Amino acid sequence: MARYTGPATRISRRLKVDLVGGDKAFERRPYPPGQHGRGRIKESEYLLQLQEKQKARYTYGVLEKQFRRYYEEAVRRPGKTGENLLQILETRLDNVVYRAGLARTRRMARQLVAHGHFIVNGQKVNIPSFRVSKFDIIDVKPKSLPTLPFEVAKATFGDRPIPGWLQVVPSTLRILVHQVPERAQIDTPVTEQLIVELYSK
Repeated sequence: MARYTGPATRISRRLKVDLVGGDKAFERRPYPPGQHGRGRIKESEYLLQLQEKQKARYTYGVLEKQFRRYYEEAVRRPGKTGENLLQILETRLDNVVYRAGLARTRRMARQLVAHGHFIVNGQKVNIPSFRVSKFDIIDVKPKSLPTLPFEVAKATFGDRPIPGWLQVVPSTLRILVHQVPERAQIDTPVTEQLIVELYSK
């Protein structure tokens, strides 16, 4: 799902530059090297909107078709479409497991859910996109508690802040959903209005 956006460092470029004229020549250019370097992409309004949508998709690990369905649901709900969209994404079960500190990444949380380690309101759930609601209770299966991922989660509990709309019982790793998150409680660095503008064209 991740897209290649260039090398993490400029080591490869710098090695090449050192052979053909030193580092200063490279640093002076306000454009990338190569024949087409001067044709820099302009930051159009559409590009900014698309980048914001892609950022949200990659953050939550959602495919385009599913993301579009979430947007259409957000439009049908009362209130602001952008905030509704973020609420839908935040209340996915894999995201809730990640937010509660039971997984280091959303990808890991998705895998734990898919492997059937969680019970929601007494029922086994293995669908990462399952939507939690206010007052839901999420438990780790008793057989799964002694396994390594959850032992690590207990040992590292408190290392990451837990949002106010969730509560976690450290001894059993039970997650209590107090409410659907409000926009102020969602710290994902996404400008949702740009996504709404993109889809409403």
